Amino acid sequence: MTETAAPVASLAAEAAALDGADPLAAKRAEFDLDPEVAYFDGNSLGAPPKNVAERVTEVIRQQWGRRLIRSWEETWWAAPQRIGERIAPLVGAAAGQVVVADSTSVDVFKLLVAAVRANPGRDEILVDAGTFPTDGYLADQVARLTGHTVRRVPVARMPGEANERTAAVLANHVDYVSGQLHDMPSVTEAVHAAGALAVWDLCHSVGAIPVRLDACAADFAVGCTYKFLNGGPGSPAFVYVAQRHQAEFDQPLAGWAGHADPFGMEPGYRANPGIERARTGTPDILSMLALDAALDVWDGLDLAVLRAKGLALGDFFFRCLDELIPDADVVTPRNHARGHQVSVRDPGGRKTMDALYARGVLGDFRPPDVLRFGLAPLYTTFGEVLRAVTVLREVR
Repeated sequence: MTETAAPVASLAAEAAALDGADPLAAKRAEFDLDPEVAYFDGNSLGAPPKNVAERVTEVIRQQWGRRLIRSWEETWWAAPQRIGERIAPLVGAAAGQVVVADSTSVDVFKLLVAAVRANPGRDEILVDAGTFPTDGYLADQVARLTGHTVRRVPVARMPGEANERTAAVLANHVDYVSGQLHDMPSVTEAVHAAGALAVWDLCHSVGAIPVRLDACAADFAVGCTYKFLNGGPGSPAFVYVAQRHQAEFDQPLAGWAGHADPFGMEPGYRANPGIERARTGTPDILSMLALDAALDVWDGLDLAVLRAKGLALGDFFFRCLDELIPDADVVTPRNHARGHQVSVRDPGGRKTMDALYARGVLGDFRPPDVLRFGLAPLYTTFGEVLRAVTVLREVR
């Protein structure tokens, strides 16, 4: 037996045992996955649940093809609120606080403007220094439009940096590069103590870890649905507005869909009194109803079980790296203050990821040198984790 064959054999036996005991193993069969591919990019684009294609076909042929314009009143117009209620338990929100509408970028803009409008007399916005670029771009534009300044600080330092000038903070729950999980309860509490409002970006946590917006007393949140929620490419984002803020929620994109009487065609804007006021324009029905179908895989799911498997997948990924690539430069925290991804620095960067692609292991690359491997507990297996690390060792 070769020098590396022994640890691989031992890890393979461990992976088989873990997969055999996986309480979520049956969920994998609900996804349309290529058996030749080990997919580790669910943190960018989730895999499609099998029922989505059939549901979308029904929407096109029946709801659109036969019911035509009647479907707006029968099912389509209320879809953003109805689907928002399906997402609410995944983010720890009581009813009436989540609506699906627009893109993540549009929703970040709406929420951040609303947050600073709700907190007058303060001229500063704190932004996560390591944020996904679009959040930073949008914060800069909000500042230009509202007369605020933007200050970038790491999320962990926000509790000490928020002060009497701070109107709002925009923070990522999970860092998109490293996968580090930030402490939402303590950050939100400290931000509130400074008199500021908290806007959370949940794009890399919803569908991966339990989120408890109500319990944390979060003010606003936005999340995408095409990553761990598997809603499909370009599926619409969702907005959370805490009940206590809804009556004064003054968002800048006051479109007809957020009007109190959208079909009344009034010349002036009157905001809907509830979460619907976070809507702006006509919803993208095909994408929205594809998302609705994709959410079926979450029905009855215990998020604690999901979290336990996600952490176990990450722990096993680290073990495989330690055994097979002991010099790997791991960016992701090894403790459990992390989301469901493992990030590794690699000098080969894009070339290394291209080589992984050629061998059927699909992760992704973030400049300048980070390889990301998303771990979607609903369909990622421990055997695939071993395959990813084994192939990485061979191509780097």
